[in-house]
Amino acid sequence: MMEIKVTLTDHPKQKPDENNLGFGHIFTDHMFLMDYDDGQGWHDPRVVPYGPIPMDPACSCLHYAQEVFEGMKAYRTADGKIQFFRPGQNFKRLNTSCERLVIPKMDEELLMEGLKRLVTIEKDWVPSAPDTSLYIRPFIVATQAVLGVHPSAHYVYCVILSPSGAYYAGGIDPVKIYVETKYVRAASQGGMGAYKTGGNYAASLIAQEEAERQGYSQVLWLDAVERKYVEEVGSMNVFFKIDGEIVTPELDGSILPGITRKSVIQLLRSWGMNVSERKLSIDELESAAKAGKLEEAWGTGTAAVISPIGELKCGDTVTVINEGRIGEISQKLYDTITDIQWGRIPDPFGWITPCC
Repeated sequence: MMEIKVTLTDHPKQKPDENNLGFGHIFTDHMFLMDYDDGQGWHDPRVVPYGPIPMDPACSCLHYAQEVFEGMKAYRTADGKIQFFRPGQNFKRLNTSCERLVIPKMDEELLMEGLKRLVTIEKDWVPSAPDTSLYIRPFIVATQAVLGVHPSAHYVYCVILSPSGAYYAGGIDPVKIYVETKYVRAASQGGMGAYKTGGNYAASLIAQEEAERQGYSQVLWLDAVERKYVEEVGSMNVFFKIDGEIVTPELDGSILPGITRKSVIQLLRSWGMNVSERKLSIDELESAAKAGKLEEAWGTGTAAVISPIGELKCGDTVTVINEGRIGEISQKLYDTITDIQWGRIPDPFGWITPCC
């Protein structure tokens, strides 16, 4: 394995107030970098002071969006230790995205070693206030300075860290969801929906803006072909409990294979619950609601873990779920997963990776 060089900052920042962290606007003292060049491969892994990445205005990532990213967290346990939640799954998915974007794959063992080295150096930045964490953003950008449309010959891999506050500062409140019927997030077959790349998120902004204008906090996306099958909620996977059956849309190539989604399915099945991965139409949801059979709904993702859904709006039809309250399963899932993440209960699934 390549040696990871370390250069420490001469100007450490003041640590923030852990009770006012917010999300994604505070960054630690250091970052991890690694370069790729045709003929040399990935090389020069290093931890350096956090700062700008030099970039030519003609870099292909700026013009043709050849880039991928991931999102994960580090948690401080009650005894002061720091641990990750399923980081190997994130690095595996990063390589899957790389393959689709024609970015050279990376050594996942080196990625893990680099992550551990960086977070160990930045361990004092991992907050200890209840339900806070250190958000981790690995990403790769194409850096060849050329305006031709073809895979880059040069790339930069970078990991930055951001201490983050509790997602639900005042407890878990169900969100209101706007069903998007005009725009689509991703093509159902052969597109980019199953990969974590920035263009997917840029494509969602116009619908998110309309949802917020109507007083809704997230967007429920439908399939691109028939415009009737449920896909994702915002940047989360989605689950519905219908007449005792827990349904989540199947991974058909347009839906991101979420790591929290995978964990939720495994957890639910370990509890003996009936979980189906299948097509689910908005009509089926509305019919189930009218029949009193739509019992509960929630989204899953790294940031919120579990985000209960209290209301859906599709066209002029507004559906209230579980009287707008968090459901029993949503609460149990949130409590169990976060207790594992912060080390409050044992991890029977092998999801936790120790750091330092």
